[in-house]
Amino acid sequence: MPKTMPLPTSPSLAAMRYTLKPLFPDAHLFEITCRVSKPDAAGQRFSLPAWIPGSYLIREFSRHIVRIRAEAAGKTVALEKQDKATWQAAPCEGALTLIYQVYAADVSARGAYLDRQRAFFNASSVFLRAHGWEDAPHEVELLPPDFAPDWQAATSLARAGAAPWGFGAYQAKNYADLLDHPVEMGRFTRMEFMVDGVAHHLVVTENAAFQGERLCRDLARVCAEQMALFGPPRLSEPYLFLLAATDAGYGGLEHRNASVLLAAHDDLPAPSLPETETPENYVRLLGLCSHEYFHRWNVKRIRPAEFVAPDDQRETYTRLLWFSEGFTAYYDDLELVRAGVIDEKRYLGLLAKTLSQVKGTPGRAAQSLAESSFDAWIKYYRPDENSLNAGISYYLKGAWIALWLDLRLRRKAASLDGLMRRLWRDYGSRDKGLTEADIYAAVALLGGKALARALKTAVEGTRDPPLKRLLAQTGVKLDWQAENGGKVPWLGLRHTSSEGRLCIRAVLSGSPAEQAGLAAGDALLALAGREITAQNLESRLVVDTPVECHYFRRGQLCVTTLTPCSPPANTALLTPLSGKTARERRQEWLGTKR
Repeated sequence: MPKTMPLPTSPSLAAMRYTLKPLFPDAHLFEITCRVSKPDAAGQRFSLPAWIPGSYLIREFSRHIVRIRAEAAGKTVALEKQDKATWQAAPCEGALTLIYQVYAADVSARGAYLDRQRAFFNASSVFLRAHGWEDAPHEVELLPPDFAPDWQAATSLARAGAAPWGFGAYQAKNYADLLDHPVEMGRFTRMEFMVDGVAHHLVVTENAAFQGERLCRDLARVCAEQMALFGPPRLSEPYLFLLAATDAGYGGLEHRNASVLLAAHDDLPAPSLPETETPENYVRLLGLCSHEYFHRWNVKRIRPAEFVAPDDQRETYTRLLWFSEGFTAYYDDLELVRAGVIDEKRYLGLLAKTLSQVKGTPGRAAQSLAESSFDAWIKYYRPDENSLNAGISYYLKGAWIALWLDLRLRRKAASLDGLMRRLWRDYGSRDKGLTEADIYAAVALLGGKALARALKTAVEGTRDPPLKRLLAQTGVKLDWQAENGGKVPWLGLRHTSSEGRLCIRAVLSGSPAEQAGLAAGDALLALAGREITAQNLESRLVVDTPVECHYFRRGQLCVTTLTPCSPPANTALLTPLSGKTARERRQEWLGTKR
């Protein structure tokens, strides 16, 4: 069995120093030491963040600390837990060291993970904050695991003695900086590409073969487009993509000079994939990378004022996630077509999907974008069976608003690109927090005060800003159609199969299913006395024809009458308009005119 790591006999002189070792992979345990050279004379306090920037949910990372003790000069120091995430050590002489273990079994991009194949962590999951020492330089020593001495380490932390891609000492400017550098350990594929003279590294944790050169080439084109979009002052720090491929994963988290990405194995370009083919799952991966890279500017540097010095123990509310996330969601796929990794047709299909998702969400009439942003802590990351009716995604509706604003600005000889550059120059590059008023003022300078007022109304209200005419003026026709050509009767419910039964997951507001009294959790059994399944449900329905429906609710047999209707026209279809003027305007917007 691996031994716990010994305390350093000749510790660094750094005021704050951590060591971390993957200790028990089968139990998913890291062991960490935290050394404070000059602890508070009244007793040093420590705490672990409750959430991680970029993911707006209280996650209570301290619940994963399973053992903790304190020592000074070889003697035990009393350690009292004061609340769910805070400990206080008794006064002591000399340096104080905490030794603790962290359970790491979170396979997402937000926490920490350890097994015999790989190790990963965000600093907010493992490194305790020493109160009063937040502004001091923080040194971290990464120790290799005994069970895998051939592992490498990948991080955006500055090396302070560690060999490239190796274990050893790293350094952060302060505690806040420390939290912005994820770490991956294991046997991974490592690649590098240059963008405007800046090194970009791609680390892929994946056992199967894939086209690494193609992935790097496509990413380089996307990154180059984004660097050109924002322009000076140019970011010169190296950038790191950490990509873990799993059976069915998807997600990402932005950091200042890195991103953590989770994708399915099949999302990577397979060795047999022809250069002329760009399948949907690969486009999805590129869009994810594009989204997190765009955050390098928007949210990590062009930050809501509330995020300049956030409280890591409780919610930090902002009404600007429609801008930080929604505008980023607009640009992620747009930058793919501008980079030439997808064509115009593919992009319009992706944009149409976004518009359709917004249109098909009844909750957009119940919650504004500002409210959606503010309530992210209690709603977006905690969806339930009524979420579709009660709220709207600030990603999706934010992208709709971004498109609308971009097209409106282009009618004023400006663009959303120009707005992003202005905000980067005036706020992001100066590390100055951004407010709602700042955005509206910048829009007024580029497009006039009336447009700024219209944007404010769109963000604070629930109406969908009109797109049809704006898109037509930009060379694209927008049509709203019923799903499946309107041929399939519509009930307005989402369902799944469980133990042979058709179970309702959600019922949309105003739908035939709601009018019939059906609800999430009901198990549909029969229509007109005949058994139904997910496969035959639609064939048993006729538009505007009532039908008797039997179902179980909490074990009780119930009956109601369902009257399906024609499906609503919520599916967007975007078609390029013909003609020289339409083509030129479309190409100007999409950046495809070379």
